Amino acid sequence: MDCIFCKIATGQIPAKLIHQDEQVVAFADLNPQAPTHLLVIPREHIASLADLGEHHAALAGRLMAVAAKVARDAGLSQGFRTVINTGDEGGQTVGHLHLHVLGGRQMHWPPG
Repeated sequence: MDCIFCKIATGQIPAKLIHQDEQVVAFADLNPQAPTHLLVIPREHIASLADLGEHHAALAGRLMAVAAKVARDAGLSQGFRTVINTGDEGGQTVGHLHLHVLGGRQMHWPPG
């Protein structure tokens, strides 16, 4: 498989890992859009949120729990935003499910 996030999850491509367990990996985004910009991905290759099935319920919960943990660990006590871009029109640029954790500045609404 030629998925960059799969390669990061398996260690084939180096990244600044901030969390890893049997199901989930989190790392700093290489193109940050906020002072703190972290990515949380499942080790399992799932192309997008649209491809998440009922059988992934526990994994989806784990992704959210890890997103909250890495936000706390990064000191984002004043707040943060989580984003899941899905599909081309949703702004997804890597075909592997991932959560963005953004913080360290005031977030505005609507996001764009």
